[in-house]
Amino acid sequence: MGWQMYDLTHDPLHLGILGLVEAIPALGMALFAGLVVDHFNPLRIYQSVILISFCSVAVAWGAHSPHALYLAAAMTGFVRSFLSPAVNSLVPRLVSREEIRKSSAYTSTAFQMANVVGPGMAGILLGIHGYSLPYIFALAALVTASFTLLTVSYRHRPNPGGPMGSGSASRMNELMLGVRYVSKHPLLLSAMSLDMFAVLFGGVTALLPIFAAEILHVGPQGLGWLRAAPAVGAIGMGFYLIRNPIGKRAGTSLLKAVFGFGICILIFGISKNFWLSIFVLTVSGALDSISMVVRGSIVQLCSPENMRGRIAAVNSIFIGSSNEIGEFESGVTAKLMGTVPSVLFGGVMTLVTVVIVFWKAKELRDLDMAKLEAQKSS
Repeated sequence: MGWQMYDLTHDPLHLGILGLVEAIPALGMALFAGLVVDHFNPLRIYQSVILISFCSVAVAWGAHSPHALYLAAAMTGFVRSFLSPAVNSLVPRLVSREEIRKSSAYTSTAFQMANVVGPGMAGILLGIHGYSLPYIFALAALVTASFTLLTVSYRHRPNPGGPMGSGSASRMNELMLGVRYVSKHPLLLSAMSLDMFAVLFGGVTALLPIFAAEILHVGPQGLGWLRAAPAVGAIGMGFYLIRNPIGKRAGTSLLKAVFGFGICILIFGISKNFWLSIFVLTVSGALDSISMVVRGSIVQLCSPENMRGRIAAVNSIFIGSSNEIGEFESGVTAKLMGTVPSVLFGGVMTLVTVVIVFWKAKELRDLDMAKLEAQKSS
C-alpha cells in the first residue's frame, strides 16, 4: 500500500498519514481488545479478526484514491488491535513456562519470515502485473492462515478474574488494570519505552518508497527487497536465539542491540549504494530481533495469568506508537527537513534514547532472564 499511495500522490506526507490512519484504531481499540481477550477464548478471537483482513485487502485492491487506502489501513489497524493480545494470551496456554523464551524466539522468527515473503513477493509481483497479483497473493495467504488456525485446539479455561464488570466504573477499572500494572512495573515499563522511542525515531519503513524511487533508483522490486532486508536479518538472528536463548546479561544485550540499530539507521540515511543499504537494513533487523525476543520474553514472564491480554494490549500500544506513529513522524519530518536529514535525525534520537534508558533503568540494565524466569516460577 505504501508504493500504491506514493504512486497516487508522490507526497511523503501521505505515507505518514497512511501509518497514522492505521495506528488510530490499532491504539484506540487496544485496551478494549485486551479486556475482551482476557474474558473470552483468544483462539476464537484470533480466528474472527483474521476474516476482517479479507475485507481490508479487497478495499485496498480496488483503491483508486488515497481515501480508499486510508480505509483499508484503518481496517488493518482494527485487526491488529486484537491480534497482539490474542496471540500473547494464547501462546502461554500452548507451551510450558520453561519454554517461554524459546517460544518467543520462534514467534518472532515466524513473524519475520512473513515479512520477508510478503514484501519480496509484493515487489516482484507488482513489477510483473501491477497491483492485482500482490493482492491475490495476500488473499491466498489469508486463506492459508484461516485453515491453519483450524488445526489449533486446546481446552479453554476462563481466567480466574471472573466475568466482565457490569457497571461503567467496574468496566473502566478493568480496562485500565493493565496500564496501571505496567506503569508500576519498572522492568516492563523500561523495556517497552526503550522499544517505543527507539523505533519511533529510528524507523524508516514509511520512507522506503522514496529511497527506492528517488535515491537508490531501484523501483518496486528494489522496494520489496528493502522492505524484506530487515526481516532477513531478523530471521537469521531468530534461528540463532532459538538454539541459544538469551539468559545472563539480557538487559545489556538489549541495550547494545538498540544502540547498534541506531548506528545502522545513520549509515542507511547517508548511503547511496543499494547493496550497502540492503546490508545495513539486514543488520538492523538482526539487532531488532534481539529487542523483540527479549521484550516478548519479559512481557510473558512478568504478566499474571488473568491479565495477559491487557498487558499485551499495553505492549501493542507501545509497539504501535513506535511503528505507525513512527511512520507518521517519518513522513512529517521528511516533509519539513527532507528525506535524508529526517533519517539522520531519527538515528541520532535512537542513540540518545539508549543512553537515557541505560542511565535511568537499572532493572533493565541488570536483567538476567534466567533469574527472572526462576523468580517468577518459584
